[in-house]
Amino acid sequence: MKNILKTIVLSIAILIYVSPLSQACTGIKLKAEDGSYVYGRTLEWGAFDLNSKMVVVPQGHQFKGLTPEGRNGKDYQSKYGFIAVTAFGDDVLADGMNEAGLAGGGFYHPGYANYPAYDKKKADNTISAQDILTYMLGNFKDVAEVKKGLLEVNVTGVILESVGLELPGHWMMSDATGATVVIEFTNGELKMYDSNVGVITNAPNYDWHLTNLSNYLNLTPHPQNPVEINDIAIKPLGAGSGFLGLPGDNTPVSRFVRATAYAHTSRKTTDAKEAVYELFRILDNFNLPLGPDGGEGANADHFDNSLRSTTLWTSAANINDLQYSYHTQHNRRVRMIDLKEIDFSNIGEEIIYLELDEKKEQDIEKIKL
Repeated sequence: MKNILKTIVLSIAILIYVSPLSQACTGIKLKAEDGSYVYGRTLEWGAFDLNSKMVVVPQGHQFKGLTPEGRNGKDYQSKYGFIAVTAFGDDVLADGMNEAGLAGGGFYHPGYANYPAYDKKKADNTISAQDILTYMLGNFKDVAEVKKGLLEVNVTGVILESVGLELPGHWMMSDATGATVVIEFTNGELKMYDSNVGVITNAPNYDWHLTNLSNYLNLTPHPQNPVEINDIAIKPLGAGSGFLGLPGDNTPVSRFVRATAYAHTSRKTTDAKEAVYELFRILDNFNLPLGPDGGEGANADHFDNSLRSTTLWTSAANINDLQYSYHTQHNRRVRMIDLKEIDFSNIGEEIIYLELDEKKEQDIEKIKL
């Protein structure tokens, strides 16, 4: 009996500890009428400032995989140069795009991510969850290569010191053909889902989110027609009646439904440049305020009130034009890096780190009369 009670108490303690560490990030993909694609996402975290940086990784940079024993994992070089944004330290990448047009990011997947057990004998072919986005952006040119290449490497869980547990992640990757894959590790097995929906949030598993969409078949961008009851006309009170029943809370389940509805009823865009405008507009709906329940990563006893928002930054990858744009909690001005202007074979051997904000304040244009 004591052992049972001990197990229950321990389980509750783990849930209390782990549950505040889930990010409320939202990712979507859009297609323009000219056949080009853009991918983008928000990144939320309220417990402390992630101090994210932009990194520029040259071709041929040498990496070594992380294992529970340390940096004794797989040796590999970056075949492709890429840019990315860090989180939880300079070695953990959250989002990015490479020079071949592969773009995507990692999203928190608490309570569901479970990696294969570490095998010391296979250390030389092992990387950690912290390494996986680096590995994909550096080695693969498209989703087809991602799906093949991940079957040839071992991925294991390693404690992330800043949060004190294995990084519970899943990933969405897209390329210039429109192919998109969601990558998860469930019960120690690699799962890869072709994602025609092109949306990702957090827990639970991706296939569950797809099933849940069946509960919202009534949603439409068109207004509801009036209904007559005993000669009384019941009319919509205003615009937006087509989305009656759309969940408005900030849970991962509701955000997945909302992101799918917005992405697949968005206005038509002529090209990728215009699609980036639409992408940022949609993602604005997922900005979360600072506070104990404004976004996950914080709780009533602790949230970082030095931040201005739980949404630390928002990004947009113009995959076909190889342009990566972003804005931050401090400065809503959109900044863009054009990967075509970077000679990744001739920028040196070391990773270049750039601050996302030169100044942590809004860039405001003063209008003179």
